[in-house]
Amino acid sequence: ASALTDPRLAGAAVVATGFCAGLVPGMHPGDLVVAEETRDPRGTVTCSGAGPLARALARALPGRAVHTGLLTGADHVVRGAERTALRATGAIAVDMESAATLWTAARIPMATAGRRPVAAVRVIVDAPEHELVRIGTVRGGISAFRVLRAVLPAFHDWHRSLPLPRR
Repeated sequence: ASALTDPRLAGAAVVATGFCAGLVPGMHPGDLVVAEETRDPRGTVTCSGAGPLARALARALPGRAVHTGLLTGADHVVRGAERTALRATGAIAVDMESAATLWTAARIPMATAGRRPVAAVRVIVDAPEHELVRIGTVRGGISAFRVLRAVLPAFHDWHRSLPLPRR
């Protein structure tokens, strides 16, 4: 949060990136998740420009699946029946950082009027058919890291699409 209170970043957008667990059958390690909103016990944060961001990611990584929807937060690794219960709430993926990061970022005032643009892009490391405890986890993690490293140009496209004050 301290970086966001820096006056030089008063109009900055925030993107939470990293890894997640997919909750929808058919998801695979290396697939991307673009949050339309994030949720944790404190509440829900609506993300900015999920559609344009998902399209930019699809252009940056042709052939890579990009899923959009609710990204829910947890304070521990979620497996088995707990994943099924989260899926029943409408969530498509779960991670441990995005909801908290965006909740904080959305509440720090901007120098200009309006809400700070926030987004979350996660790469799936494990999914219903590929849970963390399986032997392929290391391979899935390496694949997910490579995908995350390749998406930086899409973040630039998303940022350019936002109505931010230009410096």
